[in-house]
Amino acid sequence: MNFFESAVFYQIYPIGMLGAERDNDFSSPPVSRIGQLGRWIGHLNRIGANAVYLCPVFESSHHGYDTGDFCRVDRRLGTNQDLADFVAECHDNGIRVVLDGVFNHVGRDFWAFRDVIENREKSRYTGWFHINFSGNSGYNDGFWYEGWEGHFELVKLNLYNPEVKSHIFDAVGMWIDDLGIDGLRLDVAYCLNHDFLRELCSFCRGRKPGFWLVGEALHGDYRNLMDGALLDSVTNYECYKGLYSSFNSANMFEIAYSLNRQFGAADWTLYKGRHLFNFADNHDVTRIATILKEEKHLPLIYGLLFTMPGIPCIYYGSEWGVQGDKKDSDYALRPHIETPVYNELTEFIARLAQIHKDNICLTSGDYKELHLTNSQFIFERSAGGERMIIAINIDSAEYAAHFNANAGCGVDLVTGSKVDFGGGLRLPPCSIMIIGVERKM
Repeated sequence: MNFFESAVFYQIYPIGMLGAERDNDFSSPPVSRIGQLGRWIGHLNRIGANAVYLCPVFESSHHGYDTGDFCRVDRRLGTNQDLADFVAECHDNGIRVVLDGVFNHVGRDFWAFRDVIENREKSRYTGWFHINFSGNSGYNDGFWYEGWEGHFELVKLNLYNPEVKSHIFDAVGMWIDDLGIDGLRLDVAYCLNHDFLRELCSFCRGRKPGFWLVGEALHGDYRNLMDGALLDSVTNYECYKGLYSSFNSANMFEIAYSLNRQFGAADWTLYKGRHLFNFADNHDVTRIATILKEEKHLPLIYGLLFTMPGIPCIYYGSEWGVQGDKKDSDYALRPHIETPVYNELTEFIARLAQIHKDNICLTSGDYKELHLTNSQFIFERSAGGERMIIAINIDSAEYAAHFNANAGCGVDLVTGSKVDFGGGLRLPPCSIMIIGVERKM
């Protein structure tokens, strides 16, 4: 199995977490904030995360997704050497590092686009973008260009241009060779043409065997992105929505439908055998502690995240319940945090991470629904002769679930208590049980 298929991820938005300025002053010297990330490695070990995903770290004008230079770490975060030192420290602690690869677009301060602004038709970089010199932009440049989904501060690159591809691949090669990274999360991968993805995949794996690629995908069927020659995984936004919505509406049918659609027993299911990238929140969406109506459901939603098929990812701070509402701006989702906090939720997530990594049926097992009501959801994961039954009760009352467990007893890995299936499984109020099955009847 690929390392990442059984990994537990931790996502960090460095510009926010490290308290960097919102706007980049390109004349200022580097500030080595990224070295502060080393203090979080102990926290990652404590909560069981063995892979870290860093949102954009390269030179940009504002938020990181408006790249100015692919080859230089953002001066608000430090230097290339600072990042290389952090990656090396992660590796020493058994942690792999994945960076955000933002290749669909760049910022207006990207050096090649600045050349176009200054030299117009005479610029040798006009073919790097999608430009019409007969039009005009909202910035009154005297020419029109294509921006990403109408955001003209994000200038779309021409990924069919050999020079553009060569520049990107040279940068990625440097990230692999000099910085030591282990993978990429590709921003807006649904916008990237497949020829580019195929070449990028071949380049990365030729440079570093086992290099991992996950793409940002929103909704739909993304099997064509995971054909072995493009991406290893995609973000599971369908189940992200199903997770919080099922709890908030007391309708576990929603998340059960998505899991059956993606991983169920039927031949037509979309992602059987694949490892999608799962999350309860991230840098683009309202924090799970804010969007959930019932605080008592927080442990349950993480219990489901760590036991459903796929690769679980924790967004920094959410493991102890940090709040943040999208409607208050993206900055509210990406706060400055100096030190981690430990509470019952943090410790519970650490326990879930250990259970996830210790059991092959959770990292790569089949999925089968066993029992479903509006407030109760029971399913099975199985692989290599091992079986595990996950039972969730979101109701405030005890519930007796009657179903065929195909077992007489088991052990709840959360509490260590023995579980007897005779006469039905009794689920405590607002609880999750992760039951290792001892024997078949």
